[in-house]
Amino acid sequence: MATHIVSSFDTELNDLRSSIAEMGGIAEAMLADAMTALVRRDAPLAQSVIAVDTRLDALQRDVEERAILTIARRQPLAIDLREVVSAIRISGDLERVGDLAKNCAKRVLAISAGFQAEKIVLGVQNIADLVTEQLKDVLDAYAQHDLERALDVWGRDGSVDALYTSLFRELLTYMMEDPRNISFCAHLLFVAKNVERIGDHSTNIAETIHYLVKGQGIQSERPKDDRSTAPDLVSAM
Repeated sequence: MATHIVSSFDTELNDLRSSIAEMGGIAEAMLADAMTALVRRDAPLAQSVIAVDTRLDALQRDVEERAILTIARRQPLAIDLREVVSAIRISGDLERVGDLAKNCAKRVLAISAGFQAEKIVLGVQNIADLVTEQLKDVLDAYAQHDLERALDVWGRDGSVDALYTSLFRELLTYMMEDPRNISFCAHLLFVAKNVERIGDHSTNIAETIHYLVKGQGIQSERPKDDRSTAPDLVSAM
């Protein structure tokens, strides 16, 4: 990362990077806590996930405002401009990660009283473990401007989609076997979908890192393997 003649410009860029790191830490913790609350049936922990989302929202607004001021004051070019734009993009993705983790926590509160089917809950946890690793790796890639690591995260998106599709099939089976399972399984479907979308936001961040380092987006089509809307599955509902 280049050092600028105006040291305050370096300070502004470093402050943006630090805020992104803080947002990433909060988002990771929210996802981990939401999944722990789901597995342990821990309503107070779910409530704490919901409460902390306001901090993430405030940080996102602050990053966006400071980034816009930096563009107005410094009129950056090339890599400097991409650094500021990337901070805006990534903060937006992390804010959405927080929203999705919060939504998972809300589902925990809705199903905690009638909890059942531990196996299927652990299936959601398995998807969350993959997505958590994605999120951690892509945030490390951003901090280090590590394009290779970012592309590795980008390439893993299909694996998360495949796991989600498998879980979707299993939950459909539960619902068709016994209508009493429908409410519980529907909540879990929403949780699983929210987790899968967090993976999508990690992939978005990987694409932003490619833009930051290379100055252009990834030209290849994003790997996808989500068949939850495939005709054979939809017709089974």
